[in-house]
Amino acid sequence: MAGVSSKSFDTPDETRTPDKTKMEVLRLSGATVARITFQPGWKWSECVKPLVGTDSCQARHVGTIVTGRLHVVHNDGTEGEVVPGDAYVIEPGHDAWVVGDDSVVGFEFESAETYARG
Repeated sequence: MAGVSSKSFDTPDETRTPDKTKMEVLRLSGATVARITFQPGWKWSECVKPLVGTDSCQARHVGTIVTGRLHVVHNDGTEGEVVPGDAYVIEPGHDAWVVGDDSVVGFEFESAETYARG
């Protein structure tokens, strides 16, 4: 079936606000998309871990970064950095944090429905 579905992040369907986090969620025809904002000083193990209660982030992330820098360290010690203009896939079992004094703003596709929920 042909069709177009669109919504504005100016009026999200849901907003989640764990510590130093803002996640604006849009639900479209068969898809969920989120705009994420992590403030300087944000670290998953400090800001989201208390909410979800796992030792590391167990979400699989697919998205893109518009501003800021995000450093990711997996449980096995592998690490990387995501910067503006990058698309990313981050597998479960990691910690992550904002690098520097700029907020990270990006768009999340795969974990948009469930991320940062208690």
